[in-house]
Amino acid sequence: MTMKAKLLIFCLFLYALASCQQTTEQQPNILSTSTPVKQGFSSSFEGQLDQHIQKAIDADIIPGGTFLLARNGGIVYHKSFGESGPNQPYANESIYRIASMTKAMTSVAMMQLVEAGKVNLDDPVYEYIPSFSNQVVLDEFNPADSSYTTVSVDRPVTIRHLMTHTSGIVYGSFNPGKLMAVYQKHQMNVGFSHEEWTTQEWIDRLAKVPLAHQPGDRFSYGLNMDVMGRIIEVVSGQKLNIYFKEKIFDVVGMPDTHFYLPESLHTRLTPVMVKVGESFKNTNELGMSAFTDYPKQGPRDFFAGGAGLSSTAIDYARFIQTLVMGGGKLLKKETLNEMTRDQLPTVINDYENYPKGPDGSFALGFQLYQDKPTKRSPKSPSTYEWSGYFNTKFFIDPQEQMVFVGMTQISGFRGESFWTEMYELIYDGLKE
Repeated sequence: MTMKAKLLIFCLFLYALASCQQTTEQQPNILSTSTPVKQGFSSSFEGQLDQHIQKAIDADIIPGGTFLLARNGGIVYHKSFGESGPNQPYANESIYRIASMTKAMTSVAMMQLVEAGKVNLDDPVYEYIPSFSNQVVLDEFNPADSSYTTVSVDRPVTIRHLMTHTSGIVYGSFNPGKLMAVYQKHQMNVGFSHEEWTTQEWIDRLAKVPLAHQPGDRFSYGLNMDVMGRIIEVVSGQKLNIYFKEKIFDVVGMPDTHFYLPESLHTRLTPVMVKVGESFKNTNELGMSAFTDYPKQGPRDFFAGGAGLSSTAIDYARFIQTLVMGGGKLLKKETLNEMTRDQLPTVINDYENYPKGPDGSFALGFQLYQDKPTKRSPKSPSTYEWSGYFNTKFFIDPQEQMVFVGMTQISGFRGESFWTEMYELIYDGLKE
């Protein structure tokens, strides 16, 4: 072998080594396998959690799903139960539509831009999306023909308003009556994807819909993070899927998280189930595939920053584990501290319209539990969390250094006590 050939091989080896080191650096192993007892849980904890989930399946409360709990960076529980059909068991590798759990990524992405000095939380949205320059608020509404009048905004919608759902931008489909009618009139009952629109077209259309109330007047859950997703595109110069991949997914190791799944992952996407009578039916069997098949319908130039992602339990756990550890390579600790503190006093006068209970408040993109005499949740004060439309859940408990991801795939879930009892089992397991 010539000296030139040897040099070429050596250079290729160095390149491969560098690539391997870069991949390792981008996808750190921030979670390891542990046991409940090693992480402070009782010896009976695992069996009790197994029984709780199986009991819910036997009672047709859920068809099944995947559940993951980690403490101090050690995974103490990662199991899948049940099946979505004959010979279709849920697996730890199953991919779930996480819907509004997308909002956490969009919020982190926005705080990355804040940290970099590219945006300010109190900047008006119209500085980045000009179509928001002349917003109005819904005033009088005529149910006979859905006509309405408007008044001007007292103040512009800001990024902070978006991050705290106090902008007046709502989900029309979640608000029967005049708001639903107004959103339908503007063809704005959109949330996961659209076969024709781009993200830019969608958000520009949304800007023409009157706000439900004056910015900052109250908490109104809605399409706020979808607007933020478009701001991220404008500021970064990248499509949202590319920004997420480079700045979040590749950083913490989330290879199976996408807006639109590559064809190689289609078989791992779990079907959405609906309770019909006393049993669950696959939405494809019910003719609802147009509503639920959006993860398989890419590539599209439509990225819903509030609801569009699909993921696995382990992918999502890596993401939130990075946050419970203080931000890791995603955010500086001081940025995360600002992101996870109570924000409602900054943007509204009282908590009357916040719908999540007497011990809840809202941070930048997350529900936040507070240490109040009225506190009913077993979760520690400072725990922050959210959920997804298809009955997916997560929480991040910094006090206990604990993260939880629960994945089912149900439209119209009505068994919230299933989760409440699961959380009680988790925290009771720590006490014993």
